[in-house]
Formats: sequence, structure tokens, C-alpha cells
Amino acid sequence: MSDVAVPAERRWTYVAVWIFRGLLAPAFLAAGGVKLYGVPMMVDEFHHIGLGQWFRYLTGSLEIIGAILLLLPRKAGFGALLLICIMIGAVITHLFVIGGSPVPAMVLLVLNVLVAYSKREEIASLARAF
Repeated sequence: MSDVAVPAERRWTYVAVWIFRGLLAPAFLAAGGVKLYGVPMMVDEFHHIGLGQWFRYLTGSLEIIGAILLLLPRKAGFGALLLICIMIGAVITHLFVIGGSPVPAMVLLVLNVLVAYSKREEIASLARAF
């Protein structure tokens, strides 16, 4: 489905997905930014994960890339897929490594799943090209 011409019966879905994208993008820009900036809490958290600080930089960079892709109509599905992968890792990390509540990561995961689902036709068409 193109972001330009939307049938009247799907308009509410279109608006809801734009709202989700509009909420997710700044959230992931901020989350990626604090990781790249080196906020002490993030440094400590990634130290506890045990993969090294390179993983903090990688995660922060991928979150920012995903956020930017969410804002690009033809790339939003791929941004959502990227962020889904990150959020699955975040949920698993909260459950089995660092503790704390996985609920915020789960909410972000579900919202990204909704965006990716709404963009499934675009994702499938590009996947077929490969």
C-alpha cells in the first residue's frame, strides 16, 4: 500500500500507523542517543550484559538507523523489522541477564510488529526482488 493514496476504509489504519511511527522514532532516537553518548547507566548496563562496550555502540547505532527508517514511508517496514530484532534481544536480556522489567521493551516490540505488519506488502515485494 502506498503512503500517498489510501482507501477511505483503511484511513484509520493509516493514521494509527503514522502515530505509532511518530511515537517510536523519537523514542528510539533518544534510546540510541543515550547509548552512543555514553550515559553512565547505559555503560553499566552493557558492562553487566558482558559483551563489551562495542555492543552498546552497535545497539545505539542500529536504534538510530531504525528510527530514521521509521520516518521514511517506503522504508518504515524495514526500520520496524530492525527494531523488532533489537527489542526481542532486549526482552531476552531483561528476562535472563540483567533483570528488571521487560514490559517497556515488550510494548516497543508490539508497536514495531504493528508497523511491520502494516507494511508487509512492501516488505514482501522487496524480499521477492532478492
